[in-house]
Amino acid sequence: MLVPHRSGGRAIRAASALLIAAAVAAPCAHAQDAAGYPAREVRILVPFPAGGTTDIAARIVASELGKAWNKPVVVDNKAGAGGNVGTAEAARAKPDGYTFLMGTVSTHAINQSVYAQLPYDPVKDFDPVTLVIPVPNILELNPAFADRHNIRNVADLVAYLKANPGKVNMASTGNGTSTHLSGELFQSLTGTRMTHVPYKGSSPALTDVMAGSADLIFDNLPSSMGFLKAGKLRPLAVTTTTRSPALPDVPSMAEAGIKGYEASSWFGLLAPAGTPPAIIDKVQRDVAAALRPPAVRDQLRAQGAEPSGITPAQFKAFMARESAKWADVVKQSGAKVD
Repeated sequence: MLVPHRSGGRAIRAASALLIAAAVAAPCAHAQDAAGYPAREVRILVPFPAGGTTDIAARIVASELGKAWNKPVVVDNKAGAGGNVGTAEAARAKPDGYTFLMGTVSTHAINQSVYAQLPYDPVKDFDPVTLVIPVPNILELNPAFADRHNIRNVADLVAYLKANPGKVNMASTGNGTSTHLSGELFQSLTGTRMTHVPYKGSSPALTDVMAGSADLIFDNLPSSMGFLKAGKLRPLAVTTTTRSPALPDVPSMAEAGIKGYEASSWFGLLAPAGTPPAIIDKVQRDVAAALRPPAVRDQLRAQGAEPSGITPAQFKAFMARESAKWADVVKQSGAKVD
């Protein structure tokens, strides 16, 4: 009969114990990555100027997280190149959980199809945290321009554009943004032509549309809502497939006769690639909790935004679908930025 070697048995038992200890310790170490987080100020980079929807979303999240964490959460606006300047800075930031990006449909679903070269990789350089808000865009006109040319609805606008190709100035929040591509898709589907005038964000673009320097814009609804209520902009249609509860009297593009049109926007939190997963999970949970109170939800919905807070895995899958969708829109419209 063979008798097992005692020292060999001890070695096997010792190895097993080490494996068990490692298995137990791994999740504990993972959890400890977020222990005591945050210990200092957290920064949210916004790749567009103050006053636009990206900025609005970031400031709501920063305010709520600051209360929950009892630590400062600051918003840092770094505008330029259709969101590429601030996004590239976020990609280069230390992945320690103290710098995040309020990314957009432009920075993470459109720009890679529009720009010949990007200073960042929207997939490899970032870890998704959560979707904050999806929002419709809205086609809106300078009221004096609309009255001067008797434009009361989308059909009137299409007729005017066909009779005056290239004479209407279409403002946008920047080359390659969803407000730009919404206009390009509109022209493609209606067989019309406008002159594109890109700005560095919603605030300067809206200022010029209201002043009459530009004639119309396909803006994100939240950044335009106050001006619409004040009568400083004339709404014609929302760019989603259904009406927005925030503007129930404004038709969708489909209702307005533009079949196959859909071009909504979204805003979500991302971290530099390599940020500890435990921190990403904590931030996602805390953002979801911050978006849950009725007062916050009502504040966002009144501006035409719908609070989200989905998991990092869900946000990753969402962005992949959006990238594929917008690649088709870019191809259809022929929009490119050198």
